[in-house]
Amino acid sequence: RNEYGSGHFANGCLLARRLVERGVRFVQLYSGDFGGWDAHKNVAENHGNYCQKTDQPVAALLEDLERRGLLDDTLVIWGGEFGRTPRINKKGGRDHWAPVSCALLAGGGMQTGQVIGSTNRLGEYAQDRPVHMQEIVATTYHNMGINPNSATLTDPNGRPQYLLDHREPIAELV
Repeated sequence: RNEYGSGHFANGCLLARRLVERGVRFVQLYSGDFGGWDAHKNVAENHGNYCQKTDQPVAALLEDLERRGLLDDTLVIWGGEFGRTPRINKKGGRDHWAPVSCALLAGGGMQTGQVIGSTNRLGEYAQDRPVHMQEIVATTYHNMGINPNSATLTDPNGRPQYLLDHREPIAELV
């Protein structure tokens, strides 16, 4: 056990900090080794376990990067590919829910410490300032020095294609 807590994800966060400290430019962690958010049954138990195993390591990673002067140059994104149903299913779980998701973005020289967007009171759909997933990707590109408004890739037919359809980074962050 260390300042990151214990378990595979905590060790992964510590390793990620060490890699960033040594100049590695991209690190990805996966937190599914203990069930993660994919709790189609028994949501109270599964999400409780997940939160216990992720909250402390993520907080410690951010504090450690800040303390070492690395956070302004390190973009941290914590999220998934979709959200979870606003209602509990028959098995006491939550299924996949594409209309709403969330992500935590920290560091990277961004204007952090804010919540952008909201859902209706039941978490069914985006209500105020919906953020498209591609805006998160555009923000990532922006922080990497890639201009999503001008960067293109050539498709198999020889035509230039923009990297994204939604090319503007999240204005509140940059």
